[in-house]
Amino acid sequence: MGNARDSFISAQHRMLNRYGIEAESQYVRAASTHGMAHVLVAGEGPPVVMVGGMGIPAAAWAPLMAELRGFRLYAVDLPGFGLTDITPWFTADLRFRAVRFLSEVLDELELDHAAFVGSYLGSLWSSWLSLDLPRRVTALVHAGCPAMVLDTSAPLAMRLLSMRVVAGLSRRLVRPSRKGGRLPGGIASAQALVPELVDLLAATGRQPAYGRTFVSMLHALITLWGSRAETRLTRDQLARIHHPALLIWGTGDPFGAPAVGKRIVAAMPHAELHTVPGGYCPWLAGARDMGPIAAEFLNRHQ
Repeated sequence: MGNARDSFISAQHRMLNRYGIEAESQYVRAASTHGMAHVLVAGEGPPVVMVGGMGIPAAAWAPLMAELRGFRLYAVDLPGFGLTDITPWFTADLRFRAVRFLSEVLDELELDHAAFVGSYLGSLWSSWLSLDLPRRVTALVHAGCPAMVLDTSAPLAMRLLSMRVVAGLSRRLVRPSRKGGRLPGGIASAQALVPELVDLLAATGRQPAYGRTFVSMLHALITLWGSRAETRLTRDQLARIHHPALLIWGTGDPFGAPAVGKRIVAAMPHAELHTVPGGYCPWLAGARDMGPIAAEFLNRHQ
C-alpha cells in the first residue's frame, strides 16, 4: 500500500512539473469519507475549485491549470481516486454524500463560495451542489459532457461494468494500465497522451480503493439500460441552476455530442457553449484552446 501511494505522489509531482505548476498538497478533514480529502492548491486570485471525472486525479488538471493564471486553484481528488480517502458505503445515496463532501472541502478550505470547473462526474457533483446549496457556487465551467445529463448515460462497455454480476471481474478491467494503453473510459489511447499523464493514471489505478470505488460509482450512476433516475440531471433541474455556466465541449466527446450541449444551454437560464477539438477531458490535448475561453468567463463572473 505504501509503495502504491509513493508511486502516485511521484507521478503527481512529475505531471505538475511538466506544466510548471507549483502546487501545495493540502489534506482537509472530510467526515463524509471518514478520512481526509486531498487538494492541490496553486496560484493567487479568486478561488476556483476543480473537480475531475471518474478515475481522474487532481493533478490531471495540470495542462489547464497552466492556462488559468490569476486564480487561486483548488484541484480536488475525488473520494477513492488519488489521495482522498473513501468508505465502502460512500456511494449509497450518492447525491447527498457528494454534496456533503464538496461542502466539507469548501468549509475546511475556508471558502464561503467559489467558481467550479468540472469534468464528467465532477460536473455532475458541482451541479448537484449548485442545486442543493446554491450560495456555495458562483459560476460553473463544464469541461466536456457532464455525467448523466438529460438522456445521456455511458458507452455500453461502462454500462456492462456497472453490473453486480461482473463486479469482481470489472474491478480488474477498470484499473488503468500502461500495458495496452488501458485508461479511464473515454480517454484517448496512451499514445496520444504525454507520458507523465499515462504514468499518473496508471498510478491512480494502483491505489487500494480504486477498483472498488470505480465499480461502485458506476453502479450508483447507471444500469445496463442507461442512467439511474435519481442521478440524472433533468431539464427541469438545469432550469433551476441560475449561476452563469460555460460548457466547453470536445467535438468527439464519447458521452454526448455537441448537440447535447446545445440542449443544455437551451435549458439553463445563463449558459453558453463553446466547442473545441478533442473528446473526454478535452483539456488534456487542447488546454491552449480551452484556457483563454475559461479564463475570460471566470474573470467575467468572479
